[in-house]
Amino acid sequence: MLFATPVDARLLDGRFYDQAGAEYYTSPEKLAGDFAPQRFARELAWFRRYCQRGRVLDVGCNTGAFLHQLLRAFPGEYAVLGLDVSGPALDHARSLGLPVRAEALVALEPGEEPFDAITFWAVLEHVDSPLAFLRAAAALLTSGGCAFVLVPNARSLAMRVLGARYRYLMPEHINCFSAVTLRLLVAAVPELEVVELQSTHFNPVVLWQDAWRARDEVPAAERARLMARTNAWKSNRRLGWLRQGYAAVEGMLGRLGLADNLMLVLRRRR
Repeated sequence: MLFATPVDARLLDGRFYDQAGAEYYTSPEKLAGDFAPQRFARELAWFRRYCQRGRVLDVGCNTGAFLHQLLRAFPGEYAVLGLDVSGPALDHARSLGLPVRAEALVALEPGEEPFDAITFWAVLEHVDSPLAFLRAAAALLTSGGCAFVLVPNARSLAMRVLGARYRYLMPEHINCFSAVTLRLLVAAVPELEVVELQSTHFNPVVLWQDAWRARDEVPAAERARLMARTNAWKSNRRLGWLRQGYAAVEGMLGRLGLADNLMLVLRRRR
């Protein structure tokens, strides 16, 4: 298990994310990347396999991109709520008509209506007590409801090759999980069971750029621009042959557990 210690107090009390909301999350480049149709295509496909309708809680909803795409793609099938600590990001989500709250998951009281699904897209690597978050999710889920987790993979090819040069070993990522440590974490929450765990996503451009960079940290604006370019490449019909080769490499890395991220589906025991 890789983790940061000590942790900057601004990461724990939300000040860092409030500032990032104004400077990065709501920047034109970041919004363009987050709201592109390709951005959550994989997550939506995974989500739909296990939850076709019901109440959805998106923890760390940021500017609301996932919930926005979910409601647009499947109108009338979901009732949603988003939680985050970044004020500017939540303001953008509200401007889209999304119901969101500036509230921590661990402070959310179980209501009369539990949730059918809870999503943690790139969240657990940011929190100082991921176990508390999973316990809170278990308390808020319906019997048979699912939680979806996406985190960076500590055993990815990029991590093995780049080590400390890898751009996603950033100060705000205070946890870095492997498949083994994720399973151990879930084992501490007996109400939840692992349904599926996969290694997924691979960005060869990041691997190439970070192998040659001498900087300690890649600026947020540069990361946002790369996301926008990557989304454009995925939708460019002239690059179909390149996408096929990329999919083959990504699939191979996923089977070997070496892709960039880990995607985990948990179910609340009946």
